[in-house]
Amino acid sequence: MADTAYDSNEIRAYCAENGIEAVIPSHPSRPEALPLDENAYRERNKVERFFGRLKQYRRLATRYDKTVVSFLAFWHIGAALDWLR
Repeated sequence: MADTAYDSNEIRAYCAENGIEAVIPSHPSRPEALPLDENAYRERNKVERFFGRLKQYRRLATRYDKTVVSFLAFWHIGAALDWLR
C-alpha cells in the first residue's frame, strides 16, 4: 500500500474537520496502527485507477476543450470507452 506516505496527523485532522472519512493505511513507523476499512480502501483505489486511465486521454489531461459542455462530453466518451474495454 503506497498511500502510507499520506498518513499524518495533520491530514487526518483536516479530513475530520471537513467531514471526510480518511481511508489511509497507517505508516509502518506509527506506534499503533489505526483502523482501516479495507472495503472502502479497495473502492477508493478503483476510483483512483479509473481517473488515472481517463487521464491517459491527452485531451482530458490538458483540457483542450474551451467550453465546459464539450469537456464534460469528452469525459463521458472516455468513461464509455473505458467501460467497453
